[in-house]
Amino acid sequence: MPTSEMLKIGAEIKLSSWIEGNNDDTSWEIGKYLVLATKCNPTVLETFLAPIERSSPFGDQVRGLFPYVWNSIGVKNAFIGYARDQGEKFVANDDRRAAKYASAYLRVLYNCYELLSSGTFSVDLRGTEVYEQCKRFKSGDYSHHEVIDACSKMERKVLKAFEVNPDKQTNLEPINEFLLRVRKATW
Repeated sequence: MPTSEMLKIGAEIKLSSWIEGNNDDTSWEIGKYLVLATKCNPTVLETFLAPIERSSPFGDQVRGLFPYVWNSIGVKNAFIGYARDQGEKFVANDDRRAAKYASAYLRVLYNCYELLSSGTFSVDLRGTEVYEQCKRFKSGDYSHHEVIDACSKMERKVLKAFEVNPDKQTNLEPINEFLLRVRKATW
């Protein structure tokens, strides 16, 4: 949203947009996006590392903020919370998409483990230790017990990785500098 529009009296600022379909389409106003990133929202953090279809100078700069936005405790709490939510949806199967939730449950925990262990994570799971299992889960090839067991083991790995890296903090200075540049450029 142009900065001058945001500063007008009575401005109605649209912070996010979500269109559900074959491919979910979500967008955020840049300030909201950066707030969600500093809160370690798994979906937002994934966008920093997603394959690039097209870019702009600001897009390149925002991706460069990835090491600054996340923090260990936020990642642990947000990713485990999101994963457990996927686990609850898997168990309930209210919308008959248990396979989707089974795969997401394991994937999000694995991404958390990777991030806490290495400072980044795999958006594309090919070549990772969980790829085949997530692929099977997503196709519906699993037992209920197998999903719960695999995710419980991965959550324990996450907690051990956190014990090794509990102190990584968000660095707001480069994030705020970037946001100010964007606000000035989009006056």
